[in-house]
Amino acid sequence: MTFESAAGEKPSPLQGIQLYTQLGLFLTVRTIMNSGFRMIYPFLPFIARGLGVREAEVTFGITLRAAVGLFSPIIGSLGDAWGRKRAMLLGLALFIVSMVMVFISPTYFVLIVSMVLTSLSKIMFDTAMYAYLGDRVDYRQRGMAAGIAEFGWSGAFLLGIPLAGFLIQNLGWASPFPCFGLIALGVIVLLWRLVPSETVSKELKRPSLLEGLGIIRKHPVGLAALGMVFLLTTSNEVVNVVYGSWMENSFALEVAALGVASTVIGVAELAGEGFVAGFVDRLGKRRAIAIGVSLYSVSCGLLPLLGNRLEGALVGLFLFSLTFEFSIVACIPLMTEIVPGARATFIAMASATHSLGRMAGSLIGPVLFKSGLGANAGAAMIFTLLALLLLGLFVKEQLVVSN
Repeated sequence: MTFESAAGEKPSPLQGIQLYTQLGLFLTVRTIMNSGFRMIYPFLPFIARGLGVREAEVTFGITLRAAVGLFSPIIGSLGDAWGRKRAMLLGLALFIVSMVMVFISPTYFVLIVSMVLTSLSKIMFDTAMYAYLGDRVDYRQRGMAAGIAEFGWSGAFLLGIPLAGFLIQNLGWASPFPCFGLIALGVIVLLWRLVPSETVSKELKRPSLLEGLGIIRKHPVGLAALGMVFLLTTSNEVVNVVYGSWMENSFALEVAALGVASTVIGVAELAGEGFVAGFVDRLGKRRAIAIGVSLYSVSCGLLPLLGNRLEGALVGLFLFSLTFEFSIVACIPLMTEIVPGARATFIAMASATHSLGRMAGSLIGPVLFKSGLGANAGAAMIFTLLALLLLGLFVKEQLVVSN
C-alpha cells in the first residue's frame, strides 16, 4: 500500500514556500493541541481544588490518558488506511470535542474523558503528520522539519500555558478549554484547505499492522531505539508530574505566577527544538542524540542542587527542559528511517513507547515525591544513563540511510 496524490501520482516532495507553509501550519496546530494537553501539569493543584477532588485523582487522569498511547499502533494505522490528511483532520476534530465538552459539563468525569480524548487526538494527528513528512521530506532535511514541527511543543508553554493561567486566575479552572477549542475550530479549516488530499494505492503494498510488528520484532536497532525512548520519556515524566506541586509548595507561587514560570520551560524547549532544526542534520542523528542525552543526564543531577531558591529552581528547570527536548526531538528523524520497511508502524510504535514512558513516570513520580524532589531527580538520572547505554551499545549506524 502506498500513497498517491488525488490525481493518482506519487506524492511530490515538499520544497521551498510549500514546505515552510505546511510546517508553519503543523506548528500552529500542535501549539494549540499541546496547550490543551500540557496545561494539566502546572495547574493540577488548582484544577483539583476547582473540582473538589484530590490531586491524586487528577493524576490518575494523566496516567489513564498515557495508557491510551499503548494503542498508538492501531490508531496510527488509520493514517495508512485513510490517508495522512484525513487522519490529521479527524485528530484535530477529536481535540475540539475534548475541549468543548469540559465547557459544557465541567465535572471530574468529563475532565477525565476529555483528557483521554485529547491524548487520542494527539496520537492520531502526530502520527499522521510525521508519516506525511516522512513521505515528502528528504531524510537529509528531516531534522530541520522535525525541529520546526516540534516548536509546537514549546509553543504551548510560551503561549498557551500563560494564557491558560490568566484565564484560570480570572474565569475559573475550566475556562481555557473552550478557548483552545474555538481556536482549533478555525485552524481545522486551514488544515483542510492547505494540505493536499491523498488516495491510497494498492499497487505497492505496505505491511499490515501485524506484518509491521513482525518486522520490528526482528530489528534489534529498532527495539533498542524504542527502549531508549521509553527510558527518556519516563525520566522526564517523573519530574513533570510533580513540578507544579513542587513549585507551589516550595515557593508559594500563585496560579498566574506558575503560568509565567512555565514560560521558562517553554523557552528552554524552544531552544532545544531550534538546536535540532539547526544542527542535527549536520551532526548526524545518532551523534546528536548522544550529546543531548549526556547533557540531559547532568541536568537531572543538577535539578535538586539548584532548587533551594526560586531563581536556581528556574535555572534547573530550564536546563532540564532544554537538554531533554533536544534529546527527544533529535530522536524523531532517526525514528522515521530506522525501519523503512515498516515506517508508519514504527512511528506508531515509537508513539506507544513514548506514552508508556509517560504512564510509568506518572505512576512513579508522586510516590518518589514523598521523599522530596531529589528522589525524582535521582530516578530521572538513572533512567537517562540507561538510555545512553542502549544508544551506545545497540543503536549503531547500521541504518538504511547512514546519518
